[in-house]
Amino acid sequence: MNLGIIGAGATGLTAAWDAVRAGHQVTVLEAADELGGLAASLQVGGVPLERFYHHIFRSDKAMIALIEELGLGDALRFHKPTTGIYRGGKLIDFTTPFDMVRFPEFSPVDAVRFAGSSALLKAIRNGERFNDLTALAWLRRWAGKKATGAIWEPLLRGKFGDRAEQVSMAWLWARIHCRTFELGYVDGGFERVYAALRDGVEERGGKVEFGKAVESIRQDGQEAPAVVRCADGSTYEFDRLLVTTPQPAFAKAAGLPSEDAVWKNQYLGATCFVLELDRSVIPYYWLNINEPDFPFLAVVEHTKMIDPSVYGGRHVLYVGNYVEREDWRFTTEPAELLRKFLPYLRRVNPDFDESWIKDWHFSKAGFAQPVVTPEYRALIPAHETPMSRVTLVTMAQIYPQDRGQSYSVALARKVTAALGLR
Repeated sequence: MNLGIIGAGATGLTAAWDAVRAGHQVTVLEAADELGGLAASLQVGGVPLERFYHHIFRSDKAMIALIEELGLGDALRFHKPTTGIYRGGKLIDFTTPFDMVRFPEFSPVDAVRFAGSSALLKAIRNGERFNDLTALAWLRRWAGKKATGAIWEPLLRGKFGDRAEQVSMAWLWARIHCRTFELGYVDGGFERVYAALRDGVEERGGKVEFGKAVESIRQDGQEAPAVVRCADGSTYEFDRLLVTTPQPAFAKAAGLPSEDAVWKNQYLGATCFVLELDRSVIPYYWLNINEPDFPFLAVVEHTKMIDPSVYGGRHVLYVGNYVEREDWRFTTEPAELLRKFLPYLRRVNPDFDESWIKDWHFSKAGFAQPVVTPEYRALIPAHETPMSRVTLVTMAQIYPQDRGQSYSVALARKVTAALGLR
């Protein structure tokens, strides 16, 4: 089969790897000039580093299996990094269950309710029971108003803004139930995984082409090939086409009517600074910002998990956000945005000075975080599309999880198996 794949992220490259090993002719079309999609990398100290912070969990079986399959198992290491919360002008340890129940704002009853509700979510194996519930309503009832107001609500409002009250409890269950305290990272970055997939595809006669922004997808008749036209004027014909882009991008390229389900689910954009520093800023790997006036959601010091010597002695700090694409934090010019963020970093660490920053990078993605509401499940688009030879394989079909490298790998393998491409 002459197979086309749009997108060289985790889903697209995994599908290409499976298909080319089964003997199919494969062409991957990627709009950007780099691999990985939302896991794409830049360089710090000559070493690849993800543009948006990435790690995997012990429970991410599909990604772990793929890494082993590619011969990179020895490069995958698991770490036990620390977590903190910034609230009330203070840094509060929040790594272990003991730290969590000792949270300063909790009474003994609050601590018991927080611990009990969290344990319940870890124990429940089927999140389907939460499909019709909103997270904040469930949490206020079971975790208690104090724990919800101090911990959960600031996190959900920081991430989803005005939509926080609409977020599904099934989504939050998946975040708690499926995650582990240990985090995995590949020596040299996850780019090694995507480069190995690309190399494996090309060694078997497949192609991965960059700078191929898709302008249109058409099929003239049920038996006709799928035709892809790119913005550079190039045109491709395929027996089968897998589209791994966000569903609104597919809907636009395919010319689908506005009432079609693939338009319905909503996404937030992501913005992320990578700061290269000459010293550490926070005492944790991950710091949740539980202050409503902060303009960013989390601060992640990657070099609290991976030694700074890997990056030429630079300390790597991510400052990340999920925002509407019309939000000023998405539209502001990066240098100006960084200037607006600096005073808040000084609140986190009063000693922080701009001179600590030796270099910085900024990345943003328009479709990074689906807003998973109780209605979301009914709006998940099918893999089948109005074009018989075109299959949609996108993160909107990952439920109740919303995204993630391992879920993307598993989704790709599910679809290639169903289509007989493996």
